Amino acid sequence: MRADDPGRDWANPAVNLRAIGLVFAGGAVGTCARYGITLLVPGMTFPAAILAVNLVGAFTLGWLGEALVLRVRTVSARSSLRLLLGTGVLGGFTTYSAFAGDTARFLRDGNLRLGFAYALISIVVGAIAGMAGIRAGGRLRRPDSTLEQGS
Repeated sequence: MRADDPGRDWANPAVNLRAIGLVFAGGAVGTCARYGITLLVPGMTFPAAILAVNLVGAFTLGWLGEALVLRVRTVSARSSLRLLLGTGVLGGFTTYSAFAGDTARFLRDGNLRLGFAYALISIVVGAIAGMAGIRAGGRLRRPDSTLEQGS
């Protein structure tokens, strides 16, 4: 864990429970959002909803990381938002397990081209989306030049 992570002090139960609560709350929101999107997208042989969720999540996580550094003044607020929104919401929203399962299913069923294409698109376009999010977040300007180190 990073030095500015509020969950770093595992000996302090109050800090630990707060960090776990932030991740739990965010994860519930993100997981429900993903499930809702999969209900809205009609069933297909290609997991378009999961691919879209993972690509949007990659972009948003990149943007969030940069935005928090540039726009949130205090380290404790930045850490709390990272836990709630990054680890919680976006961690629950995106899904590696569905990506891996879908890819394995394609390969198992002999759909090698589709399996490799899905994996390649997910990984390469996901990385590009993450970089684009970082770049978009980097265009934000810090409200002022001072960065407070306290909570």
